[in-house]
Amino acid sequence: MEKQKVLINGERLKQTVEEFADFGRTKNNGVTRLALSEIDIKVRDHFKSVCEELGMTVKWDDMGNMYATLEGVENDKPPVVIGSHLDSVEKGGRFDGVLGVLTGLEVVRILVENNIKPQIPVVVANITNEEGARFEPSLMASGVLSGRFDKDEMLRSTDKNGITFAESLHASGYKGSKENRLTDAKAFLELHIEQGPVLESESIDIGIVECVVGMCCYEIEVVGDSDHAGTTPMQMRKDALFTTNSLINEIREKMSKLDSDLVYTIGRLNVSPNIHTVIPNKVVFTLEARHKEATTIWQVEEIIQRLTQSEGKEKCKVTARKLWERDTVWFNDKLVNALEDSCKSLDYSYKRMPSGAGHDAQFIATYLPAAMIFVPSVNGKSHAEDELTTWKDCEQGVNVVLQTVLDLSSI
Repeated sequence: MEKQKVLINGERLKQTVEEFADFGRTKNNGVTRLALSEIDIKVRDHFKSVCEELGMTVKWDDMGNMYATLEGVENDKPPVVIGSHLDSVEKGGRFDGVLGVLTGLEVVRILVENNIKPQIPVVVANITNEEGARFEPSLMASGVLSGRFDKDEMLRSTDKNGITFAESLHASGYKGSKENRLTDAKAFLELHIEQGPVLESESIDIGIVECVVGMCCYEIEVVGDSDHAGTTPMQMRKDALFTTNSLINEIREKMSKLDSDLVYTIGRLNVSPNIHTVIPNKVVFTLEARHKEATTIWQVEEIIQRLTQSEGKEKCKVTARKLWERDTVWFNDKLVNALEDSCKSLDYSYKRMPSGAGHDAQFIATYLPAAMIFVPSVNGKSHAEDELTTWKDCEQGVNVVLQTVLDLSSI
């Protein structure tokens, strides 16, 4: 069968995206669908119903992860899994996560209506609580699947109302058996919106994700003395905020000399006592950096450590504490190549690229063959009600996954 002759139904995909967006649609055409909320349970029920209408069997595991299976010829063989998440952030968009799940649904619809019986099973997965918007941390369920997070600790996670994840999972009706967990697969494929501006700015159809970049996050504390803002001469001050300003300028200067793909952010800054008539005596700020190469992250950490050792910062004390870190996760070479082959066969433009954001596939890749593709985000927008990916780009992305599944499920 020639790949080019089997394509998805773009109009149907559009209708399905809008249909699922009705579960939690906001006034500004976004979506609020927090994990295991009432609306999340409703969209799960709908997903289950649609899958069963296609002749799929639907199961869920002890973390609420859902697996809808289309049988193949050899059902004892590891399946091809297509998945992402149905939960959203508050006032998020219509595409983040859900598009990856609906990719799997459209692929199965094409197989069924064309009477294509795959050699091995095809599974469409909805992974629980990817966003971490209601229950922290993000990537919760995939973290448990991969052994990165302790299940009991995750079950104790609470939302802002003090309700635990365990309580919500039990009440949802989607607390299943550990035996249903995803433990084997020929491939795990995740389509996701880019959540950044690169593909659109370069007019490229598809991003083939090579890795999820490593990162480090530090908390830097600057301690001086509080004195009266009007009576203390400038040369006698220990101003923690002025010192912090100097540090931030130094950080930008030194970081900019490292690799151009390095991204770094000062995302939180707390000033004490935060009174306009008092010289600040303490500032605490975070600095995180992301890059695919471990050597670049090490250079960042060296810069941070030197900041705490240098003199002349208005006699303030500077300390740095690492909050957390993660190593770069590289996706399966064979699957990455297979996605590239599909782009070529469809005559779509593409580029290999890293992901700066985390995704369920990164944890699943630590124990199963996994790969991802990105489709462009208009203006790079995501986690916002005006998040948008064009229908053409959605369609092309799902076509890439379809062609890859046809290859993988026929061997």
